[in-house]
Amino acid sequence: MIKALLAGLLLPALVLGQHKKPVQVQFGVASYYADKFEGRKTYTDEIFCQDSLTAASNTLPMHTWVKVTNLRNHQAVIVQINDKMHPRNRRLIDLSRAAAEKLGFGGRGLTRVRVDVLGKAKPA
Repeated sequence: MIKALLAGLLLPALVLGQHKKPVQVQFGVASYYADKFEGRKTYTDEIFCQDSLTAASNTLPMHTWVKVTNLRNHQAVIVQINDKMHPRNRRLIDLSRAAAEKLGFGGRGLTRVRVDVLGKAKPA
C-alpha cells in the first residue's frame, strides 16, 4: 500500500521533470532585423549578416534549427537560432532579411508564423 502511494506521488514528478525541452511547435509573430545590426556580433559570437538564414528567439535554445512557416501565404524557410532578442520583446522570432524575403513579408515588417523545432543537427 505504501509503495503504491509513493509511486503515485513520485511518478508525476518524474514525468513532469522530463518536459524541459522547448515546445516543438509554436505560433506567434515574426519580425526581421533592422539594418543597424548588420556586422554586429550575435549572442553566439557570430557576425550577423542579413543575407544568412538565421534568427533570434527568446524561447528557443541557441543553435537550434527551426522551420518557420508564414501563416498568410504558407511559404516556409529553415533557419538556425543564433541570437536573442531584447528581453521585453514579445515576438516569437526575429529573422534575417533573407529569411523574411523567402517568407514573403519583407515589405510588411511583421507576420504571423508557425515555428517547428527541428533540433540541433543541421537538416538535410
